[in-house]
Amino acid sequence: MNQPEPNRYNGGQPESFKAVAEAGVRHVINLRPPEETPELNEPARVTAAGMAYYNIPVAGPADLSRDNVALYDRLLADIGDEPVLVHCASSNRVGAFAALRAAWLQGKSRDEALAIGENWGLTKMRPAVEQILDR
Repeated sequence: MNQPEPNRYNGGQPESFKAVAEAGVRHVINLRPPEETPELNEPARVTAAGMAYYNIPVAGPADLSRDNVALYDRLLADIGDEPVLVHCASSNRVGAFAALRAAWLQGKSRDEALAIGENWGLTKMRPAVEQILDR
């Protein structure tokens, strides 16, 4: 689990939600579609550990939409300063959302947004994010 901003954590798929909760996290935003991990009942595990659970399914670049990024932004606003973990399988999708949020909703330049995305885990989706930002 990394901490790119105060009370904001990112990472890949957690092995233990109990450990995440013990680290002080109160909310989990999962960017993986449920069908990506059919054997894992993540909502039940997260709530059993005492945290709130949210899911924005991102299967690939087609789901990097303004609507999904706006939903992500609203969730973060509703969560406020409480600690939240945003995760996918590797944090790549998390970084993509962070970059697009920075550009679309926070007025950052393309280069600033990409740097923010990388800080949040953007790797393999960078070409897709660059293409979206260049539109």
